[in-house]
Amino acid sequence: MAPMKLYGATLSWNVTRCVAVLEEAGAEYEIVPLDFSTGEHKSPEHLARNPFGQVPALQDGDLYLWESRAICKYVCRKNKPELLKEGDLKESALVDVWLEVEANQYTSALTPILFQCLIRPMLGGATDQKVVEENLEKLKKVLEVYEARLTKSKYLAGDYISVADLSHVSVTLCLAATPYASVFDAYPHVKAWWTDLMARPSAQKVAALMKPPS
Repeated sequence: MAPMKLYGATLSWNVTRCVAVLEEAGAEYEIVPLDFSTGEHKSPEHLARNPFGQVPALQDGDLYLWESRAICKYVCRKNKPELLKEGDLKESALVDVWLEVEANQYTSALTPILFQCLIRPMLGGATDQKVVEENLEKLKKVLEVYEARLTKSKYLAGDYISVADLSHVSVTLCLAATPYASVFDAYPHVKAWWTDLMARPSAQKVAALMKPPS
């Protein structure tokens, strides 16, 4: 069977969220870059893959998927279902909870910081420090919950790696490129969890893809 195709740019943390899971699951895939400068993501060809004209999109044979976490779940079901713990009602529910937490608490607080510190300057704008500080406070409150959780288990859903942990890799690597990379220092269990994640080959692959050319 032909490898899956992941459409998008590796500068997008939504695309590299999928890469972390594809790598961890041992899936065969290739990344198909899109040229945003020419509007390729809004082309009829890409709109057939993702009707919202966004990235990522995944092609597996005649199946097209979009939304990064849905893609991640599909990849796990196909290649490594233990990352979802679907054979265990309680464990799979906890994976679902922490994947929702990543999306709606962690990344929702982090995204405005990344936009202000990384994206806006690239577009020629100035960082709005007030937005950064407000969301940094939100992130710290989220990290307090993570710290409490990670005092009880090695990973977020339990003592097993899951898609919920892997879904944090790309956005957290982006945080490391901002002036706020040291925010984890106040949360020793969170920092240990992140160090453990970054030792995994899947996370190292993402880090290599996201590293800007020298």
